[in-house]
Amino acid sequence: MNVLITGGTGFIGQAFIKWRQPHGVNFTCITRNPKKAHKLFGGSVRAVTSLMEVDGEKFDAVINLCGEPIADRRWSEKRKQLLRYSRLTMTHALVDWMAMSDNKPGVFISGSAIGYYGTHASDDLLVEASAVRQGFTHSLCADWEEEAMRAADLGVRVCLLRTGVVLGNGGALKKMLPAFRMGLGGPIGHGKQWMSWIHLQDELRAIDFLLRHQTLQGAFNLTAPEASQNRSFAQSLGQALKRPAKLPLPPFVIELMLGDGAELLLEGQRVYPQRLMQAGFEFKYPELDEALADIF
Repeated sequence: MNVLITGGTGFIGQAFIKWRQPHGVNFTCITRNPKKAHKLFGGSVRAVTSLMEVDGEKFDAVINLCGEPIADRRWSEKRKQLLRYSRLTMTHALVDWMAMSDNKPGVFISGSAIGYYGTHASDDLLVEASAVRQGFTHSLCADWEEEAMRAADLGVRVCLLRTGVVLGNGGALKKMLPAFRMGLGGPIGHGKQWMSWIHLQDELRAIDFLLRHQTLQGAFNLTAPEASQNRSFAQSLGQALKRPAKLPLPPFVIELMLGDGAELLLEGQRVYPQRLMQAGFEFKYPELDEALADIF
């Protein structure tokens, strides 16, 4: 299988390439930093800097994981524009490239996020058809998905990855660990907000599942079946690290750090992977404690 991938040097993309590449999947990675790609993959993955370099080539699938990290820094207006630009521009370019190609891929798997639903302070269970709350995260993900879905008009099967917080050696956990390892971790604010998470291995397995099941298309929630409230997550992480985790982080600290982006951590949403489950996908790590035990 020949796969064109964006975001291949990121947390999820890098892990997916390293997992599937030894098993007969040939990757071509579009990246701004080919040297980084060569270093990460030991020269076993082809790295290009633009779609012009792959004009006329045949790929079985395109996996689109592009985008600046969503919660790495404070949301200024400039930052919001960058979050949109880094996702929408490449996605638009990929679909335009497919439209001009005589060798269209069989499937286009494109990133999104559970931010599509907006933040929800309630305990409502959100599935793919649930109502959304308007706001920046919804408009960002909705516009991102709309760009990707243009490929369906070309006869390409499109799957959208509404991904939650991915837990693994890196990503979100990497930012949490210093405080928790020092015994300074704990819930954020009141801790009642829901956190929809997924083990990195299940994220990779779900992408591969969608890649290979040719009848599946549309949006899929990539979250574990059992979301966790933030205070329960903090307790489980503390237990996994054998450290106390009782010091709450005041909301104003998160607001100072992330600005409007604080809503991601202070409100959250309780998301359920209904369509994946209906399609027969089986989670290897459906429960948080066993997911954290595996990681650590």
